[in-house]
Amino acid sequence: MAKGFAVRREQVLGVAGLLLALVLPNLAVALGKPDLVTLGTQIAIYAIGAVSLDLLIGYTGLSSFGHAAFFGLGGYTVGILAFHAAGEPMFGVIPGATEAWIVWPLAIGVAGVAALAIGALSLRTEGVSFIMITLAFAEMFFFLFVSLKTYGGDDGLGFRRRNGLPGVAPRDDVAFYYVCVAALAAVLFGFSRLVGSRFGRVLQGIRQNPRRMGAIGLSTYPYKLAAFSIAGAGAGLAGALHANLLRFVSPDMLHWTMSGDFMIMVVLGGTGTLFGPVIGAAVMVLLQSWLAQWTEHWMIVMGPVLVLVVLFARRGILGLLR
Repeated sequence: MAKGFAVRREQVLGVAGLLLALVLPNLAVALGKPDLVTLGTQIAIYAIGAVSLDLLIGYTGLSSFGHAAFFGLGGYTVGILAFHAAGEPMFGVIPGATEAWIVWPLAIGVAGVAALAIGALSLRTEGVSFIMITLAFAEMFFFLFVSLKTYGGDDGLGFRRRNGLPGVAPRDDVAFYYVCVAALAAVLFGFSRLVGSRFGRVLQGIRQNPRRMGAIGLSTYPYKLAAFSIAGAGAGLAGALHANLLRFVSPDMLHWTMSGDFMIMVVLGGTGTLFGPVIGAAVMVLLQSWLAQWTEHWMIVMGPVLVLVVLFARRGILGLLR
């Protein structure tokens, strides 16, 4: 009965969050704060990245510290294709592109393939070794894009217009906000079906006791590799949307601090849940925005908040709300 009550309460929270997301642009106009739309867009984008990471941390028991690599690869796919669309083809052969139906699937694919390659090597290790090797791969990509002066190096790469979608004006911030909210809803729906399937139950079994899963005849490596690839593809979508939001990409998207931010969002909201990382992303973005008005050292405040959540709310903010 208590479990059913908790599920109903989570459903109420989900409906309330959806309604708030739908009316946010109108609320921003009523309050005279149009920047709330940009904050809402940023929350939706980061929530996609956090939900994808939670598939690894909360459901598979893999603490990856290289998630920013896939986030950055998704963003740079958008930026590089826009760069070549306005100039010479890549390698003199591959043309650029600015249409979302071409660019975004490519960003997802590039990030997913990179996650498949990195996971194939990283998943042969465990524990701290796994954390360090994923961090090392992310830093390799970070320094790779710092060295690519053609694409701006450490100064980053800007482009003029967002990727085009049929019926959506590229410069309409409200329309792009709804696109990002729709993308988040699609990711949440897809991941809910995934974790509720046989595949998802195997992942949860791996998190609880990988040796027992192996003892009953299941090879855990292919399942972990598939989860790692899916999570990387989700981060690639978030990176593509983030690049469109700012119309700018930089190596900071691949830095280890970005991976840390995603991990903080997951822990704040609650691991092993789908809606928790969304709450964690919202809390972190709003706190950062509010604290940045007072001091540039906003992490001095965020740090103790995270410590308190870890000590007194083991399942994160969503666990408290339940």
